[in-house]
Amino acid sequence: MSFFQLLAAAMPVLAVLLFLVIMRLPASRAMSLSLVMVAILAWLVWQVPVVQIAASVLEGWVIGASILLIVFGAIVLLNTLQVSGAVEVIRTGFTQISPDRRVQTVIVGWLFVAFLEGASGFGTPAAIVAPLLLALGFPAMAAVVLALIADSGAVSYGAVGTPVIVGLGQGLVDPSHAEIMQIATTASTIDLFVASFLPLIMVLLLTRFFGENKSWREGLGAWKFALLAGFSYTLTALLVAKTLGPEFPAILGGLVGLAITVFAAKKGFLMPKDIWLFKTDKTEADAQSLDEVSPDQVKIEGCEKTPAISSFKVNSNESKTLSLLQAWSPYILVALLLVLSRLEFLPFKAWLTSVSFEFNHLLATDISAKWVPLYLPGSLFLLVAIITLLLHKVPMKQAGLAWGRSLKVMLPTIIALGASVPMVRIFLNSGVNSAELMSMPMELAVLAAATFEGAWPLAAPFVGALGSFIAGSATFSNMMFAQFQESTALATGLPTHWILALQMLGANAGNMICVVNVVAAASVVNLVGREGQIIRYTLLPMLFYVVSVGVVAMVGLSLFY
Repeated sequence: MSFFQLLAAAMPVLAVLLFLVIMRLPASRAMSLSLVMVAILAWLVWQVPVVQIAASVLEGWVIGASILLIVFGAIVLLNTLQVSGAVEVIRTGFTQISPDRRVQTVIVGWLFVAFLEGASGFGTPAAIVAPLLLALGFPAMAAVVLALIADSGAVSYGAVGTPVIVGLGQGLVDPSHAEIMQIATTASTIDLFVASFLPLIMVLLLTRFFGENKSWREGLGAWKFALLAGFSYTLTALLVAKTLGPEFPAILGGLVGLAITVFAAKKGFLMPKDIWLFKTDKTEADAQSLDEVSPDQVKIEGCEKTPAISSFKVNSNESKTLSLLQAWSPYILVALLLVLSRLEFLPFKAWLTSVSFEFNHLLATDISAKWVPLYLPGSLFLLVAIITLLLHKVPMKQAGLAWGRSLKVMLPTIIALGASVPMVRIFLNSGVNSAELMSMPMELAVLAAATFEGAWPLAAPFVGALGSFIAGSATFSNMMFAQFQESTALATGLPTHWILALQMLGANAGNMICVVNVVAAASVVNLVGREGQIIRYTLLPMLFYVVSVGVVAMVGLSLFY
C-alpha cells in the first residue's frame, strides 16, 4: 500500500479517534463527518465505484434500523418500569442483598450482563443493564461505562454461541466440530487468566472516577468479592465450553455466577469490610432520616435530568403494591423469551424469522441486506413492555407518556447510527475496487502481520479488536479475519487454535469501544453527545484485555510448544 492508501484504510479508526475522542464532538456530528471522509477517500484513493459506496450506505441504513429498534425497545421498557414503580422495588431489593455499590456493580454489571450476552448478544446487554444501573442510582456515565466493559468477556459465546458457530464457522473453510471446540476451549482457558480480573477493574474504575474520594484503594476493598465473581463466571464458562460446546458458556456462566455471588453477599462471604456508597446515597439517607425530602425529589449524582426517564414521578403507594418478583418479572420474561427464541430445536425462531424484508443486490451490486423485525431483541423488549402495562396495571396516560418520551430522545441516535453504520459498511465492502487491493480491513491486517510476524500472538488480539471496533460485532470480526489469522498462524508455525482463540478474545475487547455499541448505550441513558468521553473511559480496559491475552498466549506457547 502507498501512504495515501494506508491513510484511506485507517481513516475509519483515525476519524473516530479525532472527532469523538480528541475533538469531543457529539456522535451525530463526528460520525457524519467520518462518513463523508471515508466515502471520499474510498472513491478517490481506494477507487471503490460510487455505486458500491451508495449500496453500502443503503445496507448500513437497513442494519442501523435493527439497532435503533433495540435501543428504542430498551428505553420503552425502562420507562414502563419507571412509571409502574418496578424500578423502586428493584432498587430496594438490591439494597437488601447489599447496599454496597461495588457489590451491585459486580452482580448486575458483570454477571447479569454475561447472562444477557449469552442469551441475545448484539448490543442487547448494554442496552438493558446501562439504564438499569442508572435507575438503581448509578451516575449515567458510570452506568454506561460499566455496562460496556462488562459486555466483553462473555461476547465469545454471545447470542447462544453465534460469534463461534457463525463467526468462525463461516470465516474458516469447513471447520470441523472438534476444531471449533478446541478453539473455544483454548479461548476460555486464556480468558481464565484475564477476564476473571475484569470485575475488579470495574470496581476500581467505579471508585476512582465516580466516587466521592476518587480513590483506587476503595475499589481494592472489594477485591475478594470481585475475584469471586470473575472466577465463578470464567471457570463455569470453561467447563461448559469443554463439555457442552460454545452455545451455553455465557448463559450458564452468568447464571452460576449470579447464584454464587448473591448467596455470598447474603451470607457476608468475602464481602468488603465497609459499605461503599455514592455521595448522593449518603445525602439521600440523611435527608430521609430528617424527613426533609421525599424519595422522588432526591437527585441522583451524575444523572442529568433527561426526558427519557427522570421526569417521571412514581406513586409511592402504587410502587409498594408490587412484589420483588413482580418488579423483576419483565426482565425475567425478556431473558426467557431471548433464550427460547434463539434455540434451534424450538419452533419460535422459525416463526419469528418467517417475517423478513430482503433487499437483494442493492443498486445492482453484490451487496444485500435483510431486516427481520420480529426476531430482533428490540421487538421482544416492546412486547414485554406492553405485557408489563397489564401486569403492573399502569394507567394509559402514564403508558402514553413513557412511549412518547422514549420517541423524543431517539433523534440524535438516528443521526449517529445513520452515519456510523454506513461508514462501517463502506470500509468492509471496499474489496470491490479498481486499485487491485483487498478490502481495507484485510490490507491493514496483512500489514500488521508483516510488521509483527515475530510476535504475532501479541498482535493477533488487536486485529480481532479492530474488527469489532469497526464492524460493531464480534461475529463480523471473526468472519472477516478468521481465515487471515489461520493463514498467518500456519505461515509463522504457530498452532492455529491458539491464534484463532486470540482473534475471538480480541473481538471481545473491541466490543468495549466499538462506535455502534457506544452510541446505542449512550442513547439509552441520554448521554448522546458524550460518546468520546465514554470511549476514553473504556479504552484502557480494552487495552488491558488485548495486551493481557497476548502476553498469556506468549507464555503459554513458550511452555507448551
